[in-house]
Amino acid sequence: MAEPKKLFIKTYGCQMNVYDSERMAEAMGGAGYTEVASADEADMILLNTCHIREKAAEKVYSELGRFRDLKEAKPDLKIGVAGCVAQAEGAEIMRRQPLVDLVVGPQSYHRLPEMEAKLRQGGTALDTDFPEEDKFEKLARRPKARRAPAAFLTVQEGCDKFCAFCVVPYTRGAESSRPAQRVIDEAKDLVERGVREITLLGQNVNAYHGAGPKGEDWTLAQLIWALNDVDGLERIRFTTSHPNDMGDDLIEAHGTCAKLMPYLHLPVQSGSDRILKRMNRSHTAESYIRLIERIRAARPDLLLSGDFIVGFPEETEADFQATLDLIEEVRYGQAYSFKYSTRPGTPAAERAQVDGAQATERLQRLQALLGRQQREIQESMVGREVDVLFERAGRQPGQMVGKSQYLHAVHAAAPDARPGDMARVRVTGSATNSLAGTLI
Repeated sequence: MAEPKKLFIKTYGCQMNVYDSERMAEAMGGAGYTEVASADEADMILLNTCHIREKAAEKVYSELGRFRDLKEAKPDLKIGVAGCVAQAEGAEIMRRQPLVDLVVGPQSYHRLPEMEAKLRQGGTALDTDFPEEDKFEKLARRPKARRAPAAFLTVQEGCDKFCAFCVVPYTRGAESSRPAQRVIDEAKDLVERGVREITLLGQNVNAYHGAGPKGEDWTLAQLIWALNDVDGLERIRFTTSHPNDMGDDLIEAHGTCAKLMPYLHLPVQSGSDRILKRMNRSHTAESYIRLIERIRAARPDLLLSGDFIVGFPEETEADFQATLDLIEEVRYGQAYSFKYSTRPGTPAAERAQVDGAQATERLQRLQALLGRQQREIQESMVGREVDVLFERAGRQPGQMVGKSQYLHAVHAAAPDARPGDMARVRVTGSATNSLAGTLI
């Protein structure tokens, strides 16, 4: 038998890219590749890129430049760019960086084995189409290798919201949802291989509308209730959501579905109605706050996470203060915050920009407030009991690290525990981004 070829994948950005990279590795496994941890070992390098962060494309070109010597030393080495930067840049990547052999968009990576076969015949391969076929159905069945206790599972892709700052509708396409039974089958397959917690993924996951068993559209809540019945699956999470798609049945599920964890990531982006309108967010600060009240009424111990953009075009100090006021009222246990940066082709890129130094100063103030809230919420956990799903060994002998139901990282002395074990832990201390505890 031929010796397996070696594949190195570097993943940037969101959880969906992590999931996509896993599926790329599985697809290439069917073409005779085995995944390795170093680019130096590889016969093929894939960069699975993200277009959300500032100067994303330039960072990819910089990374590619580091492979020049490796390519010269190994002329048969194949280098590919996948993901959202690949979708946005297309053939321009090969023009600017000739050492790239392959460019594939996030909707076409199921075609990677065919593209690799084309490379072996000489030339290059480019595919940034939005194919009609279901890429998940075209992928080979996942191998039965043992998995980590927590896994991602993509159920929805694309977005129809067209927020003024966002490239997702252009790089991932229109909203599409996977049929419910296919998601359930994949979840069962993951559980068979040791997974106990699944995070359902989508650019706008609570807009899920996959076909149910009788062909009718299911909501995300219906899918969650079906997964709640999967034996061996202990925890369900989902991310990322839009406030406008938080339906009554999903709110109710947070209070009644035993396996749905008390953690919700629900981006608001700004507390200013004027800026929200300019962002094309289609909700107001008041409607967001009232929504949070309803969700917390259903699940009082819910830990909330959010996204914030500071320095959006035309943002005034009064607009920024409205964001701080919203944060004070809502209180976040976790949050992601960024200084606005332009994305070519989006409406906001053409507007008057906020001074960079001013935006940086605002971001520092916002992050200080969010950091204080996070510390206070973590410190309030001390003395409480939490359920921890252990995922890996800690740095200390006999120590295990896992996640609480609130997604806090928890370190505890548990010499007899193994990854995948669940344990009741009393929280004894709070650090910057984690909790310490003892087994009960």
